[in-house]
Amino acid sequence: MANTSSAKKANRAEARRRVFNLRRLKTMRDTVKDLQKSADSKDLPKAYQAIDKAVKRGVIKKNTAARMKSRLAKKVSAK
Repeated sequence: MANTSSAKKANRAEARRRVFNLRRLKTMRDTVKDLQKSADSKDLPKAYQAIDKAVKRGVIKKNTAARMKSRLAKKVSAK
């Protein structure tokens, strides 16, 4: 448990950031899942955008995003 006021404030800020990060992660995962189900090339830019936003905000790492985008593009081009 936080003792100092600054530690309590840091805990509050972390809780807010966690909510935003989980929302970004869920949005990204949902978009990617939708694309995997449909494998439609018109949904690819939306998935790329969601992945890039997650990277920009530090929700996932850059290389993870590159790997996801590569696999998605491969799957879409196969159909």
